Amino acid sequence: MIDATLANMRNSSDFFKTDEIIHIFDGRKKEDIGFFVPKIFEEEFQKFVEKIEKKKKLSLLRRVANAQDKDPIAEGSIADGIN
Repeated sequence: MIDATLANMRNSSDFFKTDEIIHIFDGRKKEDIGFFVPKIFEEEFQKFVEKIEKKKKLSLLRRVANAQDKDPIAEGSIADGIN
């Protein structure tokens, strides 16, 4: 992994032709910006992102299910069909 500032990335035309992941940070503020993932890692990175998204969706669905479980259906009301 390569560490680079935003200034390093602006000044180099062939900076993105690397085959390593680049850790980007703001040199003046000393803050993390993120990462640059080269095209050669696209397939593995896409699988990683899909796994994270699936995990977030499952977490949200669990929260919804728990909230519905705690809110019983009163007499005379209509159920939403989720069991």
